Amino acid sequence: MNRRSFLSSAAIMCAPWVCVPSAAIQAKPGGASKNADNDPQQESARRIEKAMRAALSMQRRDWEQGILAQAMLEAGEREYAILLAKAAIVQQAPDGRMGVVVSGGPTDPSMGGVAYEKAAEWTGDPQIREAVERLLDWIRTKAPRNAAGILYHVFGAREMWSDGLNCAPPFLVAMGFYDEALKQIDGYRERLWNSEKKLLAHIWDDEKGAFKDGNFWGGGNGWAAAGLARTIRCLPSDRKKDIERLAEFCREIVDGCLAHRRTDGLFHDVVDQPATFVETNLAQMLAYAVFEGVNQGWLSQSYLKRAYELRAAARGKMDAFGFVQGVCGAPNFERAGTSTEGQAFCILMEAA
Repeated sequence: MNRRSFLSSAAIMCAPWVCVPSAAIQAKPGGASKNADNDPQQESARRIEKAMRAALSMQRRDWEQGILAQAMLEAGEREYAILLAKAAIVQQAPDGRMGVVVSGGPTDPSMGGVAYEKAAEWTGDPQIREAVERLLDWIRTKAPRNAAGILYHVFGAREMWSDGLNCAPPFLVAMGFYDEALKQIDGYRERLWNSEKKLLAHIWDDEKGAFKDGNFWGGGNGWAAAGLARTIRCLPSDRKKDIERLAEFCREIVDGCLAHRRTDGLFHDVVDQPATFVETNLAQMLAYAVFEGVNQGWLSQSYLKRAYELRAAARGKMDAFGFVQGVCGAPNFERAGTSTEGQAFCILMEAA
């Protein structure tokens, strides 16, 4: 498959348009003790530190820079979130997209939008603020979309990808554009959702009116579950009906994926196709979404048992250098390997 492209419940911090878990308010965890294996919090801190070091060694593209910045934000790693934001400005395209080291896609850079906005708030740096405003303007008014206003995922084709649920919607909702974020989610769901399988297909082609890739890619469903959890976190309490329907959508994706979980706790790259390779990152993504859902109060605690099992399976894939092995691997995401997004979701999972 070619894929180019916290600790408290629903805590909202600072300005209403920037929503992050309460863990991000706190100082980063101290160094892990020698007794980390006997202390769950210390063990999470140790794994975050290892995954972080490995991630920072990796070459990154726009969405990879963005999801890593989001992971740093949610883990309370303020300095690193700021540094990643400042680095993304260096590679800001004339159209406003941040972190563009290759041609990239229309919405991928928005994965880091929330973290970049937080960096602007923390530092008061007008350069970061201007860069975030330009990114937001690109997403809201300039990025390619269909007649209904639903954003496309690539340039030069009228395609919607399941990945897109973790791109623009969390950024838009965090910046206060609630209706626009919900419209994007509904647009992707209308085209990609299979209500019988409770899974999202990977790519819809608007021009052909058909799927370009109708497979149920695990990574795409994981991106969607994570994006929905992040979006729900930022919706205000007076949006109760919207929260409830997004929560139900996320729960269905989790259920649809769990129905295909292997006995080792992991999944196949295409979840219902055993001939595809065994993949690690979906386990991390689903664990993150479940922990977030339980923390925020919209998902039953009965899901925690599965989430801990998924985390245990993923933990078993971290090597001595902190790389999470067996994820859908960069640069072409056609085989098991390593990736920045795999590192980022290790951090996100442990922080949540």
